[in-house]
Amino acid sequence: MPDRPDLRARVRAARDSRIAAQAQRVRRIVARRDGMRCEVHDDGGAGRWLQNFCSNDYLGLAAHFQVSGALQDAAALHGAGSGGSHLVSGHHALHDALEREIADWLQVPAALLLGSGFAANLAVLQGLLGEGDACVQDRLNHASLIDAARLAGCRLRRYPHGDAQGALRQLRTLADGAAVLATDGVFSMDGDVAPLRELSIIARVQRALLYVDDAHGVGVIGPEGRGSVADARLDVDAVPLQLVTLGKALGSCGAVLAGDADLVAHLAETARPYVYTTALPPAVAAAALAAVRLARHEHWRRERLTTLVQRFRLRALRHGLDLMPSDTPIQPVRCGDNATALAMSRALDAAGFWVAAIRPPTVPEGQARLRVTLSAAHADADVDALVDAIAAARDAHVPAIAATASPAP
Repeated sequence: MPDRPDLRARVRAARDSRIAAQAQRVRRIVARRDGMRCEVHDDGGAGRWLQNFCSNDYLGLAAHFQVSGALQDAAALHGAGSGGSHLVSGHHALHDALEREIADWLQVPAALLLGSGFAANLAVLQGLLGEGDACVQDRLNHASLIDAARLAGCRLRRYPHGDAQGALRQLRTLADGAAVLATDGVFSMDGDVAPLRELSIIARVQRALLYVDDAHGVGVIGPEGRGSVADARLDVDAVPLQLVTLGKALGSCGAVLAGDADLVAHLAETARPYVYTTALPPAVAAAALAAVRLARHEHWRRERLTTLVQRFRLRALRHGLDLMPSDTPIQPVRCGDNATALAMSRALDAAGFWVAAIRPPTVPEGQARLRVTLSAAHADADVDALVDAIAAARDAHVPAIAATASPAP
């Protein structure tokens, strides 16, 4: 009989270890939504209404009547599924319209629709790189970019967060083979923005292709909401490929790769996560198309979001909360250890606010935090009440810090 470890026993031991370290993760059931309020059920119990401050619905479009109406109308007309992969029989006119709209918005030649941001990142690196090539990445990049490089079989090197010179040093050590320099545009756990202008210069000098995962940037920052690439005043020559996710600021589902026409065409023909999967339902594309058009033209949503970010930060700093340097809707409040982050999250829950405690391995050891995310759909009073509740939770669980805090007006 083979002398193999008992896989189920290993899984149980790993889960016990996570529980002991207070690093376990649980799913909460959302029964209903009303704006940024959610009726949440835990462990089969009665539902409770919470103000949601951990959503990616930055522009408040997920429940917009034009978005949901487009979904319903297209589903009634075209059905619930696409009926095939894009390269067989599943590429619908609504998919094509969405790709064209996003390419026009981002001012690039072409775009390609995929099922998720994770799949899109796998498609890019698996489709462009192989053995002998290299991918250089920011240390805080999304997990999908790291997994994508590993799947591609290329050499993966990571540089210190936001350190353009670190990226240059890594590229210099990988002089042979093709290279992709990959970075998040807006970092999902810290909320800061990559130094894209510096990275673009380094990529050009080192003959690397700069790829930007702008999942949390497009729709939120930059002129006309075109994201971190446009905010850095870069064009398709400087950033030949960028990722737009449709399930965050654009309130629907899926992802789009946008950029150089030759690269997009190559990925459409060769990238396995695109070629070998059923296309998104046309109704989902219709919803995303409606959301993109709203995001493009309703500039007040970004203005409102900026106002709320400033309001949150000013009140939080007056309370002495330990904020990270972010001007985006992602506003992390540092707690330190896992136990404190969990205790503060539970206190907020009891006060009627849903704010997730983010712990390792999602963030580095000792950097557990409350990840507050703001939406244009939040009210001023809700933001103020949240900050006051975070301060009260901090005062209850971290008295040494509370003693140095300044009261909010």
